[in-house]
Amino acid sequence: MRKIVLLTCSTALLLAGLAPVRAASTVTLSRAGLQDRIRGGWAGQMIGVSFGAPTEFRYQRRLIEGDLEWKPSMIDNTIHQDDLYVEMTFAKVMDDLGLEAPIEAYGAAFRDSKYHLWHANAGARRALNRGLQPPWSGHPKYNVHADDIDFQIEADFIGLMCPGLPRESNRFCDRVGRVMNHGDGLYGGMFVCGMYAAGYVENDLRTVVESGLACIPAKSAYARVIRDVLDWSAEHPGSWETVWRLVTDKWDRHDPCPDGALRDFNIDAKINGAFIALGLLFGEGDFRRTVEISTRCGQDSDCNPSNAAGILGVMLGYERIPEEFKANLPLLADQKFDYTDYSFNDIVRSTEKRALELIRANGGTVTDETVTLKPQSPRAAKLEQWAPGIPSEIIANTHPAWQWDNHWQVNKGARSTTAVGAEATLEFVGTGIVLIGPLTQEGGHAAVFLDGEAQDPALDAYIVPNTHDNALWHRHGLKPGKHTLRIATDGPPDPRSGGSTVAIQRAVVYR
Repeated sequence: MRKIVLLTCSTALLLAGLAPVRAASTVTLSRAGLQDRIRGGWAGQMIGVSFGAPTEFRYQRRLIEGDLEWKPSMIDNTIHQDDLYVEMTFAKVMDDLGLEAPIEAYGAAFRDSKYHLWHANAGARRALNRGLQPPWSGHPKYNVHADDIDFQIEADFIGLMCPGLPRESNRFCDRVGRVMNHGDGLYGGMFVCGMYAAGYVENDLRTVVESGLACIPAKSAYARVIRDVLDWSAEHPGSWETVWRLVTDKWDRHDPCPDGALRDFNIDAKINGAFIALGLLFGEGDFRRTVEISTRCGQDSDCNPSNAAGILGVMLGYERIPEEFKANLPLLADQKFDYTDYSFNDIVRSTEKRALELIRANGGTVTDETVTLKPQSPRAAKLEQWAPGIPSEIIANTHPAWQWDNHWQVNKGARSTTAVGAEATLEFVGTGIVLIGPLTQEGGHAAVFLDGEAQDPALDAYIVPNTHDNALWHRHGLKPGKHTLRIATDGPPDPRSGGSTVAIQRAVVYR
């Protein structure tokens, strides 16, 4: 592999000397210093996502080589980025209802949101609109994307409001993250937020990453990925490319998301979390280097540098972020992010208010001039894993394993029907299956039988607008061996649907 040379800023922004003043088990910051760190965290997210946006998912299982351009005007696009406005939906719930807002309130706000959503977010909105409540909207029984990256990229606001308080960040993650994720998908947000919390009170990047790791159960697959990154970075301190290759060869495979099945595409939280850690560990406190490494790792190459730069932004503070990256930020600091009531200045004030409330509630003190934190040691969440299996086969609708009655028509690469009573059967060998087909505002309904037993939930091909998913129906955890799936269209669709179409493109089988 050709070695990639990273250009660093003319003045390296190393973290030495940035530790706050410690007195016994407390940490004291000036009020202005706390706000500067919060501003740095939000600015870091904005810069990171803008920097990586041109390469998002264009590089899969391969490094990004060549020059990566940055122009100050690139940050203008951040107002339209779902990496930012989605998390502000949940911040708004806290601001309106208080820090102890129930999980159902987050679910309702997400259900009623109007922006475009994909993957675990789309699966959650789809489930919520069917009447399910969180945590079921993020549970793998109803959301096949439960391990995807979604909460990982939307959790930053929690870490930012929990300075030195990783147990508090875990508590809020456990509530908000279950709207759309479960297991390792939930742990992605906890890992990121644990690093944010540590970033307020630590100046050693390895300690920050280890603090995030300590927030999640050691036996989880997510934790094993991050432990590998830490171990291999210690063994190969001069080559992040070597560590990227080791991580990719071991972990960037068998993505359970049906969109990544037997492809190089990987939207799983774990591998993308590894790339956040790589940027922080090998960036060594240099802002540009951190953003570049997290971007060059590929896959979700705008979300990962957004997380990494946000965490480093807290450690550095806004004033220490290189001027080239924030030159245009003041020009849009009072412009509202899409679909929100918040501008950059608004969300900084909102976050500071919540942070001060949590500092007081957790034994700290707040004066007009200073805040004194009582840092918590991290405590790992309970172990929670699900076993989707490994994608082993894609069965196209033209494969002879499928049997279709005469109600089904060939239409744009799918077998589709609008009739009631249409039937199709599929024989497969595996431990899980996902049916893939278009979900639309004209979608219909079908009963599903697996080895002769009626399945709950059934197949519902309706989806609310601006929600993009193609996982019609799924089941995991089957006994190994041969299975028979029967689909029978059976009556009225969702009352909001404008039609009764059920269309099937393929099935993804897991072992």
